[in-house]
Amino acid sequence: MSDGPELVLYGIELSGHTHRVMLLLEMLELSYRFVPAAAQVRQSVEFLRLNPLGQIPVLLDEGLVLPDSNAILVYLARRYAADGQWLPTDAVAASRVQRWLSIAAGEIRYGPASARAQVLWNVPGDRDGAIEIAARLLRFMETHLSEQARMSGQCYIAAEHPTIADLACYSYVAHAPEGGISLAPYSAVRAWISRVERLPRFKPMPCSPTRI
Repeated sequence: MSDGPELVLYGIELSGHTHRVMLLLEMLELSYRFVPAAAQVRQSVEFLRLNPLGQIPVLLDEGLVLPDSNAILVYLARRYAADGQWLPTDAVAASRVQRWLSIAAGEIRYGPASARAQVLWNVPGDRDGAIEIAARLLRFMETHLSEQARMSGQCYIAAEHPTIADLACYSYVAHAPEGGISLAPYSAVRAWISRVERLPRFKPMPCSPTRI
């Protein structure tokens, strides 16, 4: 790990939003302190000063307070990975990454992430709707990854090398079965998951027993 200023990450280990940030911190070899922030912590006055929305993750970097997992990924990539690999500076490449950050906040959040939360924690929601969104997302990812591999040999979701788009999308897609969503029909998606898991310093998100 780096000997630079210590970063502090508030989150929970079973949160895919937290996990995507942990992945980049690990891959950038940045020293950080993890502070568990369960639901009761997120309702505290102290935490609400960090993020009035009461959401995780939150990153502290000296005097800077950063909520929102995708915003944190962008910050870390720009601040600590000047070579641009994790967040390309080229306009077209950067736009491709941004597209997948939007998908992570949209279809992934309301598809596999929502289905998983409903199963693991009885979070209220439209289960049929979440499963439908997840199926549409996975079909799209399968086609996208297959076409990219065939046309350009591209192995990752937004570029020929890993970017923050892969980290933003990985956790909830890889753990979709915890929400009762099978990945068996999606060979290209499963191959992409394996590639992410083989990256140096990859840190797995703990698996959760399901009631499916």
